[in-house]
Amino acid sequence: MTKSNLPDGVRLGVAPLSWTNDVLDDLGGDTPLETCLAEAAENGYAGIELGRKFPRDAGTLKPLLDVHGLTLASGWHSGFLTERDVADEMADVAPHAKLLSTLGVEVMVYGPVGTMAEGALDVPMSRRLTLDDDQAAKYADRLKAFDARLNAEYGLRMAYHHHLMMVLETFDEVCKVIDRAQCGLLVDTGHAYAGGFDYAKLFDRFGDLVRHVHLKDVRADRLEEVRAKDLSFNDAVRMGMFTVPGDGALDFMPVADFVRNSGYQGWLVVEAEQDPSRQEAEPKAATKRAYDHINSLF
Repeated sequence: MTKSNLPDGVRLGVAPLSWTNDVLDDLGGDTPLETCLAEAAENGYAGIELGRKFPRDAGTLKPLLDVHGLTLASGWHSGFLTERDVADEMADVAPHAKLLSTLGVEVMVYGPVGTMAEGALDVPMSRRLTLDDDQAAKYADRLKAFDARLNAEYGLRMAYHHHLMMVLETFDEVCKVIDRAQCGLLVDTGHAYAGGFDYAKLFDRFGDLVRHVHLKDVRADRLEEVRAKDLSFNDAVRMGMFTVPGDGALDFMPVADFVRNSGYQGWLVVEAEQDPSRQEAEPKAATKRAYDHINSLF
C-alpha cells in the first residue's frame, strides 16, 4: 500500500461510483459491495462515500467498513429546497443525517435535484432548468437556514454540490446563490470543467466555505461531442466523458495548492461516474491510478 503524502487532517477517499453507478442500474449492477470495499482499501484509500448498495443502518454498515479499515467519508442527500421549506427538508433528511452522524461523519453532501427538468439526466443537457433572481435569492435563504439546522441538530456541516443539470451549473449561477447563502460548498473539479469554468475559481472565491472536494477528470474530446450533439448526462457517463484524475484534461495541482495554502481539513474524494465494463474504467486499476496521481501532487 502506498503511504499517503497528504497533510495531517486531510484524507483521500473514493466514491463507489467507479464500481457501481447510483443512477444507471446496469453499470456495475452485479458488482458485490465487498469487491468495492476491498479494492478501495487495497488501493490505499482511507475512506469511502455511501452508494446504493450500502446498508443504511449503522449497526450493519460500521462493521463492514471496519473490516477493511475504511471510514465513511460522507453521503449524498437529494435535496428539494428549491421547492419545499426547511422544515420539510429536515424531516426528509432525518434518517440519512442520523446515520452519518452516528458513524462520525462531519460533512453531508447536498445534491440539489429539485427543479430539474423531468427525467433530467436523460434529456439533452441544453434543456436544463435555471432559477431567476428571485428564485435564487429564496433558494439561498433556505440553504443557509438548512445548513444551520443540520449542524445544530446532527453536528453535520452541509456541502452544496454544484452539478450538471442540477440548478447550479455555471460559475455565475453558483456565485449568485452561494454568495448569499454563505453555506458550505463542495467543489467538484469535473462538474466545474464540464460546466464551462475553472474549478480553482471556487477555491479563490469561496475558500472559507469549502467543506468537501470531489476529484473528477474529464475527457475533453468526449465533452466536446456531448455538447456538439446535445446529449444527455447519462449519455455522457456511458460514453466515458468523466474519468479519474490523471486520465483527462484537468490539472489537479490547484487542489494541492489550495490544501497547502488554506489549511483545509477534510476529505478529497476521487469520484468518476464511469461504465466499469469499459477497459479504460476497470475500477481497481482506475482508482489506483487516481490514488497515485493525487498522492504524487503532495
